[in-house]
Amino acid sequence: MAQSIGSPLFWTGFLLVVFFLLLIDLGIFHRKAHAVGFKEALFWSATWVALSISFGIGVYLKFGAQKGLEFFAGYLIEYALSVDNIFVFILIFSYFSVPKRLHHRVLFWGILGALCLRLVFILVGAALIEAFHWVLYLFGAFLVLTGIKILKQGETNLDPKRNPVVRAFQRITPMVSDYQGGGFFVRHNGKLSATPLALVLITVETTDVVFAVDSIPAIFGVSHDPFIVFTSNICAILGLRTMYFMLAAVVDRFAYLNVGLGIVLAFIGVKMLIAGVYKIPITTSLLVVASVLLGSVLLSLARPPKQLKPPGETSIRQSPLITSAPDE
Repeated sequence: MAQSIGSPLFWTGFLLVVFFLLLIDLGIFHRKAHAVGFKEALFWSATWVALSISFGIGVYLKFGAQKGLEFFAGYLIEYALSVDNIFVFILIFSYFSVPKRLHHRVLFWGILGALCLRLVFILVGAALIEAFHWVLYLFGAFLVLTGIKILKQGETNLDPKRNPVVRAFQRITPMVSDYQGGGFFVRHNGKLSATPLALVLITVETTDVVFAVDSIPAIFGVSHDPFIVFTSNICAILGLRTMYFMLAAVVDRFAYLNVGLGIVLAFIGVKMLIAGVYKIPITTSLLVVASVLLGSVLLSLARPPKQLKPPGETSIRQSPLITSAPDE
């Protein structure tokens, strides 16, 4: 496996802190299901960002400028790509008519599942890069193609009912028709049955896997250190839940963000493809990524498109690897 600055002690410590913070979040501050307001979401978003920046500063001071800048570049890339997940959440919650008071519960367990899945993805990706260096070029080519696809096609509708995992779950799992107070499983007629909330969670988790296919190779483009890749990835998605409650009503206003994301993915892909000839400094990568993303947001605010999607109509970027089950 690729050499990592994170000793087993660092890995264990980071995971324990993350699980402790999530436990406090769900067990104390969100013990009772409720709709999260803008002010509450703003407070928690600022808290997660502050914690992530503090961790990045700690990496900078402990392991040097190179590793610190790699963390911040990875964090910025993943945080920007996570905005697309907000489109997913809006679509899923709307499609399944999820009560607002249950949104946080789904996102909490969705993030917890994403943490575990991404750990596996990152460790496997690091092992592949260590054993087969040419995998980096595959990652680079994939990111370039994904970036071009986004620039050419923009957004693509995603229909949850076409998700093959969701359809398989519906076929094999007994289900009740209502949310039953917010649990994922209940006893119904003497047997364990899933509520619609379990189906919502499955949809969130499988969709996150699709987005991880884009974001994890992108972070490997700025760092080969598994600890940096994992921590920057997790720090970004930890703040995703509260960012959803802040931006859900206005995220469609960032009309040119997809253009920025497409450029960023293509840039990181090119960076990986030419690494054997010229290694772009991490400071340059960080400046390019930050400038492109900031520029796309400012352009969206300064020159909004004449026609915006009407409320309730949501579409998202779709990875080239998404597969859909045929209609029945």
